[in-house]
Amino acid sequence: MRLHRLDITAFGPFGATQEIDFDALSAAGLFLLHGPTGAGKTSVLDAVCYALYGAVPGARQSPGTSLRSDHAPADLPTEIRLELTVGGRRLEITRRPAQPRPKKRGGGHTTEKAQSLLRAYDTERGWQALSRSHQEIGEEITQLIGMSREQFCQVVLLPQGDFARFLRADAEARGKLLGRLFDTRRFAAVEERLADLRRAAENQVRSGDEQILALAQRIAQAAGPAGREAAMPEVQPGGPGLADAVLGWAATARSSARERLDIAGASVAAAESRRSAARTAWDAERELAALQQRYAETGRRAAASEAGRAGHDHAQEQLRRARRADRVAPALELRDEAERAYRRASAARDRSRSGLPDSLADAGAEQLAALERRLREELGGLDAARRAERRSAEIDSERTALEREARADDELIRDADGWLAGWEATRDGLLARIEAAQEAATRAELLAGRLDPARRRLDAARRRDALADEAVGAEDRLGRAREHALGTREHWLDLRERRLRDIAAELARELVDGEACMVCGSAGHPRPARAGDGHVDQATEDAAEAAHRRAEQARTEAEHVLGAVRERYAAARAEAAEAAGADSAEDPDAGGVDDPTAAELAALVDTLTREHTLAHRTAAGTHAAREALAAAERERTQRTEDRRQAERRAAARTSRREGLDSEQESLEEVLAQARGEAGSVTEHAALLQNRVALLVEAVTTVREEEDAAARLKEADDRLADAAFRAGFDTPQAAADTLLAESGQRALQHRIDAWQAEAAAVADRLAETDARAAAGRAPAAPDAARQVYDVAERLLRDASAALASARERCAELGRLSRRAADEVRGLGPVREEYERIARLAGLTAGTSADNERKMRLESYVLAARLEQVAAAATARLGRMSSGRYELVHSDARTGGRRAGLGLHVIDAWTGRERDTATLSGGETFFASLALALGLADVVTDEAGGVRLDTLFIDEGFGSLDEQTLDEVLDVLDSLRERDRSVGIVSHVGDLRRRIPAQLEVVKERHGSAVRHRVADGISD
Repeated sequence: MRLHRLDITAFGPFGATQEIDFDALSAAGLFLLHGPTGAGKTSVLDAVCYALYGAVPGARQSPGTSLRSDHAPADLPTEIRLELTVGGRRLEITRRPAQPRPKKRGGGHTTEKAQSLLRAYDTERGWQALSRSHQEIGEEITQLIGMSREQFCQVVLLPQGDFARFLRADAEARGKLLGRLFDTRRFAAVEERLADLRRAAENQVRSGDEQILALAQRIAQAAGPAGREAAMPEVQPGGPGLADAVLGWAATARSSARERLDIAGASVAAAESRRSAARTAWDAERELAALQQRYAETGRRAAASEAGRAGHDHAQEQLRRARRADRVAPALELRDEAERAYRRASAARDRSRSGLPDSLADAGAEQLAALERRLREELGGLDAARRAERRSAEIDSERTALEREARADDELIRDADGWLAGWEATRDGLLARIEAAQEAATRAELLAGRLDPARRRLDAARRRDALADEAVGAEDRLGRAREHALGTREHWLDLRERRLRDIAAELARELVDGEACMVCGSAGHPRPARAGDGHVDQATEDAAEAAHRRAEQARTEAEHVLGAVRERYAAARAEAAEAAGADSAEDPDAGGVDDPTAAELAALVDTLTREHTLAHRTAAGTHAAREALAAAERERTQRTEDRRQAERRAAARTSRREGLDSEQESLEEVLAQARGEAGSVTEHAALLQNRVALLVEAVTTVREEEDAAARLKEADDRLADAAFRAGFDTPQAAADTLLAESGQRALQHRIDAWQAEAAAVADRLAETDARAAAGRAPAAPDAARQVYDVAERLLRDASAALASARERCAELGRLSRRAADEVRGLGPVREEYERIARLAGLTAGTSADNERKMRLESYVLAARLEQVAAAATARLGRMSSGRYELVHSDARTGGRRAGLGLHVIDAWTGRERDTATLSGGETFFASLALALGLADVVTDEAGGVRLDTLFIDEGFGSLDEQTLDEVLDVLDSLRERDRSVGIVSHVGDLRRRIPAQLEVVKERHGSAVRHRVADGISD
């Protein structure tokens, strides 16, 4: 990387534009940057850092700190422009920080956003713009330089006093700086990952041990007394030997439980024998008691049977008489039915006579029939009168209908008059509706023209928002692709470095005895180089390089995808902001094109849609309004015609009413004769019909009563004859003896039961064993039962103890198997935990195998520090005239961990001592050598990017004249690698020794720079 030109405008102490020509300053290889304190020497370096990374070093980038110069005019923007060559490309970076500027309209200020521009020089087309994105420019510069901002500030802008502090710092402070420079976060992440794995595995082991201890508790509960004979092992979860102790204790508990099971089995066998003997004795006593009880019960039953013999004989006689009376039962039923029929006929006759006049109370059937025929003849003569009465009623109905029609026509005429009176107002209202609907149609067309563009803008805004999210995802993928590309590049360069270290061994494999070496030309090869551990061959390096190329291709594709998404986003954004309103076009300070949100556009579309729907709905009523007007005109015509028709019907009704009055008068004369004393002919006819019906019913019931009396007399005669033949003196005696079938069955059951009981008693009295048992002493079954119950209870207790012992043995076996399974299952987990714990302790520096107690990150940084010390020693020897040499030390100091010690070897004394013992001047050139060595190592770490321009900030005032010459000789030797070195210092002697100078002059209106080269001074 080589700086060519730097333009600083309104930045820091510089109120105007200052131009710095690094090509002219670097021509001599060594130039001086000097000026009074506070003039802005460090600000020149800050401007370089800000141009490259968009931020200044260290605390000067703290929040709230402004980069804009207080001396600059309000209309002069702060800007940094840097032209440089890096990675074989000539680039120009222009950056403007966020800064206030006066508003173009009105008073006050507005904040202008930060801006960036990256251009590349093409020999044919000149300067070509590459990007305006802060992120893209930062990523591109970081990739080209190969260093972060922190690394750049430590390697290229060697800061004031930082390396002196680094030289004297303790291991922890050195570790922090080296960690930032070499990015060893991945090794710290490995330590954290192993620690997390160790904790997780430890938790798994503890959880497994807790499960085993929980099973041990259950085994103790299941073992009962057997478990109390041996105490459960007292081991904490995670402790060594827990599994073996639990399994041994469980085996002891199982053995004790099996012994108790054998004892319980013997107790059950003895109890079963005792219970069998008690059962036999109890059964014998129960049998003797049953025989004695049976004999006593037989005697009682024989006495009871003899006492019931009289009742048995009476039942037999009663059953015999009842069966003779059954032959009279049909005649009795027939006589009862005849009597009931006679009573019903007499009651019906009395009811029918109750409606007749008293003069007909004793009339016979023939007299009543003659009176019925006479009334029917009188009823037939009323038919003509009934027709006249019906016609009279029809005339009344017609008169009522005429009155109803007259009222309806009068109402129609009044309604028509009222409606026609408001006709003009109705017609004007309908015409106004038609006009309003036509105006709404015109407005609906205008709103439709605005609605479609609004909907297109809403769709574009939604696409814009979706593409914004997609752009974020594409940026994330691009970031990951860039990180992967950097990782593969670092891996490839690491393999390449390792291969180059062992390139001698690779060349040695091609040596042939007697043939000249292609390197030294010698035909003898006494000690050809051998490949060390981890040698990298050409194929491995090529594979790593191919992986790097694939990662770069993936990064390029991700950049293309991101560019395409951003183009679609810009198009959607422009479409969404199209015709955003007159306010944005008239206000130049609005910040560019408005970006309406999707919610705002959705609200606009909803408003236009509602207005368009309302206008369209109103316009749709045009046809209905016209139809309503036509309907109103038709109704007006119809109502006028209806009024004329009503007037004609009124005249016709008058003549009709007169005809009906005349007809009604003639009918009234006929009806007056036919009605008699009744209110109407119909009422008179109904009275005659009622009398006829009463006479018909009376004739019928009289004749039915006479027939029922004859049937009753015939039934009495048959009953008397049947009773005499059955042997009864009177029919009533037969009726009293009659017994229902259920009663006869009950008597028969009593007779049969007594006979069966008598036979059974006779059989039991003949039994010899019951008679013999009755002669023995009374049985005692209760005492035998008590003996049996005691034996049964003892057997149940013994059986329960046996079952419990079996369950304990089974449960102990099951739980022991589970415990063994848990132990077997936990074995691989415990082995994995021990392996991870060893690795975690080793990387964390806490393991006994790690003799120096170095963490993994410290170990890697120690290797880097060793490289830095070796690179620094090459320059420190020249600066100190061969006296001092920087070496890395991994010795422990006090109780601290080892790994990042830094000592100096004094060739005059041959002793190794701490860097804190150096004097002020020695500390400066040792720090300078360390900084230059660190720059070389970081440069190689960054992929070998050449750093052709370096800056060293202060410290030369602490050197004597001879040491200063040696230091300057070392810095001047950097030109051998085509480097230019800028020294930032107040030392006046350096102005005499270094002809190429950049002077920063402090003035009232802001600082300025002046170039001093061999040809003279220029502003």
